[in-house]
Amino acid sequence: MRCLGLMSGTSADGVDAVLAEFRGSSHQPRWSLLQHHFVPYPATLQDGIVRAGQGDPMPAEAWLDLAESLTEVQALAAKACDPKDSAALVGCHGQTVWHRPPSQQRRGASWQLLQAPLLARLLNRPVVHDFRAADLALGGQGAPLVPRADAALLGGIEGWRALLNLGGIANITLIPPRGGPDCDAPVRGWDCGPANSLIDLAVKRFSQGRLGFDQDGAMAAEGLCHEETVQAWLQHPYLQAAPPKSTGRELFGGHDLDQRLRQLGGQSDTDVIATLTGFTAALVAQDLEHLQAREGISPLELVVAGGGRRNPTLMKELRHRCLGLQLRSSDELGLAAEAREALVFALLAWWHLRRHPANAPAITGAQRETVLGVLVRPD
Repeated sequence: MRCLGLMSGTSADGVDAVLAEFRGSSHQPRWSLLQHHFVPYPATLQDGIVRAGQGDPMPAEAWLDLAESLTEVQALAAKACDPKDSAALVGCHGQTVWHRPPSQQRRGASWQLLQAPLLARLLNRPVVHDFRAADLALGGQGAPLVPRADAALLGGIEGWRALLNLGGIANITLIPPRGGPDCDAPVRGWDCGPANSLIDLAVKRFSQGRLGFDQDGAMAAEGLCHEETVQAWLQHPYLQAAPPKSTGRELFGGHDLDQRLRQLGGQSDTDVIATLTGFTAALVAQDLEHLQAREGISPLELVVAGGGRRNPTLMKELRHRCLGLQLRSSDELGLAAEAREALVFALLAWWHLRRHPANAPAITGAQRETVLGVLVRPD
């Protein structure tokens, strides 16, 4: 079955669309990535999404315009990726504008902005969306959604395999070995903390909006990483918490950046970017250290996907801080890094039709497994 997957992440830079084909077993499907296309958000739309995700107040009309505009870009990406309308089904994540993990005081909730009935009509195909709600209703985090799909798409190796996504937020998937005493262990996954979100916001601020990210890690490479500050930042309560856990711009956005800039006390722009880059690598390394201390799990390799893998300075920091761990790009495994998350949502849509559960208590903390997503038909 051919499915379209649409994904726009925390960076809010645009929409990745993939056309994929799935067949065979739901647990270990045979799959083919047929096409990948990226459509950037217009600058005004990206700015609106980022402001919304940081809690900036907006009138109701602005929210409506934002939802309609981003839905239209989702449709453009889908049509560009599948101009012959060969996909029978669309899986669309929508755009997260607020994520509230469950706590002792309140149940969890998450808002992925999208006008799904409009998208179904624009594409004249059924759309599966709202993938987080069912897990949240069962007491889960509603995130991350990708670990079980990662395991189905990539499979295991002789030891534990870790897959790191460096988007706006860094998240990790842990895939158990294909043999040995841990082969029946559950897939794990969690949000580590900020990856590109703080770096991108700082670059945009320092360049007065001319630049959206640190191209090739050039600014970070010119600066000095203040290690004492990085070590202090690693004590943040979220970063010290054990999984299951999930986060986003509501915690690591503009207000958080303001606080960190004050703590850096007037350092140069390049030193700030270098320190934020080192911080991203350090929080990933810290999570892996905590995993080893807590459960005795040490992955053999770290497969890296997401936009951050194109930042040589960030990758250098990861190699430096994750000593003894082989780093490789997901491209080497036949899973294009830019297409990975959109491919996941194509798979999640296929799983929805097959009534195959896509969450897991070991990942989100939900009471049980369940089928994810809501199906909307064009008629």
